[in-house]
Amino acid sequence: MAAPEEGSLPPSLRILKGLVILLTVSMIVAVLTVVFLLVTRMPKAFTSLPKLPESVVLPAGETAEAITFGKTWFAVVTTSGRLLVYSDTGKLRQDVTPSPSED
Repeated sequence: MAAPEEGSLPPSLRILKGLVILLTVSMIVAVLTVVFLLVTRMPKAFTSLPKLPESVVLPAGETAEAITFGKTWFAVVTTSGRLLVYSDTGKLRQDVTPSPSED
């Protein structure tokens, strides 16, 4: 039986070394692909922002907490819990006060 040369790896470790290198290369390619897709696709997501009126008048004493958009409307959630639905021109269409939950 011949003794292995100094510096050479046993066959099982050579296979393992190859697998580790392959995994490293595939992970680098995957990260580069994700970065490329984020850089090229994400700016397109912000090109069609909703059209809003110059100003929106909230009822007296109300402060906006959140806002959401539809095709022809937008809704403002106030700190008091009211949901105010406005047309795309800024006219109040609906005022909704959800009932408290029964937990």
